[in-house]
Amino acid sequence: MGGSKAYPYGSTTAVRGHVLAALGVLKLATADQMHRLMAPGHRDNKAFRNAALDLARHGLVVSEGSSRDGHKIWHLTPVGLDAAAEVLGRPAGEMGGTARGAARSGAPHAMAVNETVIAITRTPATATRPVSRPQATLAPVTETTGPAPAPPAEPSVAGIGWVGSWSTEVPLAAPSSRSGRAGVRADAVLTAPEADLPVLFVEVDNCTEPPETLEAKFEKYLRYFRLMTKSSVGDDMPLWRARYRPSSREGHPPLVFVFNPGTRIGPQALKNRMTTVLKGTRQIWAGDYQVGYGSTKERDGYWDFADAIPVLFTTLDRLQAGGPHAAVWWRCGHRQWETLPDALDNPADYRAWSVRDDARRTRDKEEQEVRQREQAAQRERWVAEPDPDPEPAFEAVAPCTRCGEPVTGQGEDDAYTPPEDGRHCPACRTVMRDYPTLRSVLFGRRQRGA
Repeated sequence: MGGSKAYPYGSTTAVRGHVLAALGVLKLATADQMHRLMAPGHRDNKAFRNAALDLARHGLVVSEGSSRDGHKIWHLTPVGLDAAAEVLGRPAGEMGGTARGAARSGAPHAMAVNETVIAITRTPATATRPVSRPQATLAPVTETTGPAPAPPAEPSVAGIGWVGSWSTEVPLAAPSSRSGRAGVRADAVLTAPEADLPVLFVEVDNCTEPPETLEAKFEKYLRYFRLMTKSSVGDDMPLWRARYRPSSREGHPPLVFVFNPGTRIGPQALKNRMTTVLKGTRQIWAGDYQVGYGSTKERDGYWDFADAIPVLFTTLDRLQAGGPHAAVWWRCGHRQWETLPDALDNPADYRAWSVRDDARRTRDKEEQEVRQREQAAQRERWVAEPDPDPEPAFEAVAPCTRCGEPVTGQGEDDAYTPPEDGRHCPACRTVMRDYPTLRSVLFGRRQRGA
């Protein structure tokens, strides 16, 4: 490999910048991972290996170990960290540490986090033109023999964000906390507002820890998301919103758990592990049911997710096979694999209830209009009907000469009532019949029918 005196391995400025940017974000990475994240259009990772070797001669990067598949693991030195901050355009205080000594054990967790970042980002493979260089006497340096590197992602499968959209090993705690014990350290954080996504906090699980350890992380995240601070105008606001750009989405930001079982556990054991974690964290991701009475007294309600964390499960092999835009996300509380927008949606929240309530209001309005039209039609029929014949006039009847009541009235149909005489009412006729008269005393009572 030909090169200059300053860079004997022949690396270019662009590739050296790629290496610094990749290590500034990932902290630890192999040349193959940097190649697939930054420039998958290169034919192989040789340019990245040479760039790492050239940077190592200048004290910007160093390799202290190899991954379990035999590839050298590179990380930044303190001087290289400052150089990476300049390449990424970030303040040096946001760059984190140099991960010194982490590569000596193979860093399996860091390698899984890197693969997750690569699988979600999926940098487009842009074709490059090889640079012709004169041959030099410096012998090329090869890495330890190992398996062939994974092929780059297919260009047809789109990703989310770019290397600058990511941060890894991010401490999340209150500013007053002197140590990170009170908070949680996120494996990775994705901020891609151009993709119309809220900030995503990513955790990668190699399935080596007990489920209780994962459940404890959920509780730490919830405590962090509940922390409040003051805005520039003095209003209360969540602490995490002061650090990350807010989105139109209400509530806490989503938490993504990427399971990487590898060959350690089988499909059924992985399913059991995911189910255990899901059930053990129900109080974290499940909302509160609110009963709402809208336009009618029909009982209906919705789920309030204001204090719930949207938790998404996926696996590394699903992300690598289908990409982040495929139906590879399982939202805790949903019942199927979904795309990312569908998994982030809350179909049973206040918005859905509001739609149902609007539909009820529309239905009630239509029913009321139908009733009003029927009543108007009934009134029109009543107006069109002819007036009924007037009732015959009531003929005045002379009052009873004894009591003043009408001559006809109650008791007239009684069999024991004397016949009408035109002068007395039935009651008076009955009384007069029961008391003897002078005629009846002198001549006796006259027999009926005689």
